[in-house]
Amino acid sequence: MQAVIDKVVNLFKWPVALWLFFSLPAYIQSLDFFRFADLRYWALFGGFFLFFIARSFMDSSAKTSMEVLAHEMTHAFFALITLHKVKGLTINPDDSGGNMSFEGEGNWLIIIAPYFFPLFGLLTMIGISIYTMFAPMNLILNCLMGFVIGYHVDTVGSQIHEKQTDLPKVGYYFCAVFLLPANLWMIGSMLAFNSKGWQGVITYQHLINHLNGRNFNYILNFLGF
Repeated sequence: MQAVIDKVVNLFKWPVALWLFFSLPAYIQSLDFFRFADLRYWALFGGFFLFFIARSFMDSSAKTSMEVLAHEMTHAFFALITLHKVKGLTINPDDSGGNMSFEGEGNWLIIIAPYFFPLFGLLTMIGISIYTMFAPMNLILNCLMGFVIGYHVDTVGSQIHEKQTDLPKVGYYFCAVFLLPANLWMIGSMLAFNSKGWQGVITYQHLINHLNGRNFNYILNFLGF
């Protein structure tokens, strides 16, 4: 079964990348969706900057260890959701990297996942969803969302470099097309969650699709079709 899933996932590698790249204008246009003057976003921005303040006081080895652990956990997460059995997860003693082993051939999503997918952000969103089943959303949780967005931005930025061994496996051209819009998509989704929870995320995806359709029509009209 995992081999079939890998073939299907690999089949959609470039179509997904091209679709996200085509969506770049929509991600910029969608900024009007977020009411940044709202207190919830002020709290989020506060959490975002709080992360970088905390980062400046953090021991460099502890920061690196956390990044490596999150990196390998994200590999493992995508291995599991594509039905691969994870056999092991190790971190080098000198924090120079780590390794996640699994059964089967694998796919591009497993390889590239840590460079765009905010695993800690997803876990935070799930935790907030559980909390808000019993209590209302508050500014502290908005601040927490900003903190994990800051962590995501910092971690992705520090991991994308020429010595990274994962990137050549999927191809540098693919990374150039895929990574920026994929990260904007993830960050936009977290911003949407900050204001209206999972319903906000769904609404945001509908908005992106609507903007893509409108932009496609603009292109067709411009070309005279």
